[in-house]
Amino acid sequence: MAEMKKSSHSPKKYPAVIDQIYNLFDNNVLRYFTFFIIISFLIILPQTSSRFTQEVMSNLFFYITVCLGLNIIVGFAGLLHLGYAAFIAVGAYTTGILSAVYGINFWATLPVSILAAIIAGLAIGAPTLRLRGDYLAIVTLGFGEIVRLTVRNIGITGGAIGLIGIERPVIFGYVLNQITHFYYMFFILAILAIFTSYRLHNSRMGRAWEYIREDEDAASAMGINVVSARLYAFIIGSAFGALAGSLYSAKMTAISPESFMFLHSVMFLLAVVLGGMGKIPGVILGAAIVTIFPEISRDIGQYRLIIFAFVLLLLMLYRPQGIWPDRQYISTKK
Repeated sequence: MAEMKKSSHSPKKYPAVIDQIYNLFDNNVLRYFTFFIIISFLIILPQTSSRFTQEVMSNLFFYITVCLGLNIIVGFAGLLHLGYAAFIAVGAYTTGILSAVYGINFWATLPVSILAAIIAGLAIGAPTLRLRGDYLAIVTLGFGEIVRLTVRNIGITGGAIGLIGIERPVIFGYVLNQITHFYYMFFILAILAIFTSYRLHNSRMGRAWEYIREDEDAASAMGINVVSARLYAFIIGSAFGALAGSLYSAKMTAISPESFMFLHSVMFLLAVVLGGMGKIPGVILGAAIVTIFPEISRDIGQYRLIIFAFVLLLLMLYRPQGIWPDRQYISTKK
């Protein structure tokens, strides 16, 4: 009995230590100093690193942007979304078609890409946002598959072969075609996504999303328009994904339906849940783990995915609320 009691208490000590470390960042001076050090390091990193490192970091910035967009829907508004890759596909194919087929400048395609994602968000959000829990998850899963199968079966998207010949971005006559260029492009996009997420989280709409996430009926009784607030979450979250998709298509110069499968939506959701839903630093941490861990463990070979899954299982068992969760989320789940 003594051993059982000891083993039952031991897992709680480790998360408590983690929480004490996170509490240090409540200090504004320490938090901003840490941000300054990290941003300065990331700015000079391409000057001292290999192409492989820059490629991994570009993927990390892409994941951070996408996961922060999904966090608005899942973490802030509490809507389970299993088809988020569809919004990335909408942005990527909009830029790809306008650029490769019609020869429109990459930068001019970005507003159209966002508009297309907003229309897609309205199309899936307006008729379904009165659904809750599992029902909404099934609908969003179906939406993701509908988008993927649509681009696979129409001619202008290149069908199953995909779309090739997407033009590189050009700034003042200078073509951005090096991995270093896209490193900085995705880095700037990730910084904008983090800044926008903080502004939204601290806004009136952000508080409305939190009320809806914690108790939808109580929020409605307080006068919050639940459907409207959820629709805003869908629209803004889809815009994040569309922008990331546009840059992704310009970087790769070729896209195919297999780039936006259900597995990718699961990985994005995994990063958000693993890091901590609703907590912006937690989502960034989750994106970093999902992106970097499989890369640094390539020497292990085919067993790396098994080890990765085992580590994720341990984290979910001992830290079910996420590695760096939102305090309000913890308090309501206790």
